[in-house]
Amino acid sequence: MEEVVTIKTIASALNLSMTTVSRVLNGSSAKHRIAKQTQELVHTKAKELGYIPNMAAKTLRLNQSKTIGLLLPSLNNPFFSIVASTVSQSLYNQGYVVLMSDCNANPEEEKKMLQELLSQNLLGLLVIPSGNRKTFEFLSSMSPPTVFIDRFFSDLNICHVATDHYRSCYQLMEHLFQSGHTKIACIQGDTNVVSNRLRVDAYLDALRENDINYIYVAGDSFTTEEGYLETKLLLQHEDRPSAIIALSDTILLGVLRALKEEGLQIPQQISVVSIDNSAYLDFLEVPITSVSQPVTQIAQLATKLLLDLIRKPEKLNDTPKSSSILVGSTIIYRKSVKKIR
Repeated sequence: MEEVVTIKTIASALNLSMTTVSRVLNGSSAKHRIAKQTQELVHTKAKELGYIPNMAAKTLRLNQSKTIGLLLPSLNNPFFSIVASTVSQSLYNQGYVVLMSDCNANPEEEKKMLQELLSQNLLGLLVIPSGNRKTFEFLSSMSPPTVFIDRFFSDLNICHVATDHYRSCYQLMEHLFQSGHTKIACIQGDTNVVSNRLRVDAYLDALRENDINYIYVAGDSFTTEEGYLETKLLLQHEDRPSAIIALSDTILLGVLRALKEEGLQIPQQISVVSIDNSAYLDFLEVPITSVSQPVTQIAQLATKLLLDLIRKPEKLNDTPKSSSILVGSTIIYRKSVKKIR
């Protein structure tokens, strides 16, 4: 077995005291007036030998964890997996460890995982909630600092960073109107999730403001299976829509499967748009017009906001409005919408 590289190993290799090496590696060189040349020697040797800090020992010594919790609905969703990757890399680069849990969009599992994460002496917590507000109520009045990503509860005093979900869907509806579509069906996701509710609100407002009476909203989860089943049911109606708006790309995949089974060509016989703009949309038989959310930027902003709250605890007293960030989105126009006038 390879010998574990410790502070003693580095000190012996450089003929320095363990105290000096320890002070360099724990960032207190300036306080103890350690020469820059010595600091460089220690860091170079530590890297050369493959030194890995003992975070558990450091936590006990400083009585402070360097661990950030990340709670997600599902890593199967490309949006959430990008958030997880971005958050993990950003925090790792700044010396933090990410403890991640995937609750599979199950509210009961989410509640259990939240309690387990909080038992780990976290320094902070990032959450994409599955939709149960009561699970997170107590976080607004206790530590650690928490930031919601993409999904949030506007009446809780907890910071959030999200896309402007309402505007994103409204823009898609405007695009369909401009292409002549008035019969637009909406396949939605989880009705308990704020992002879904805001998108549906935009769909309904856009129809009302354009004096359009055709309204069709169906679905209750952000899954491919839900998109498939609801589209199959939709196509049984005599008064079929000329366009379908899928409120996520996971739903979209089910929509496309159902349309293919029914032999309907996109966009010749029916137009389709979605929200999320997953990378694979460009490689489909008919590339799908979709709203592109700046996922990486959202994750980075949420991470920076959380670290700001950790370093400046007084900011936790800010109002929800001043502690929240909405990010704009962009429509990526492809070939899935037919102009019918």
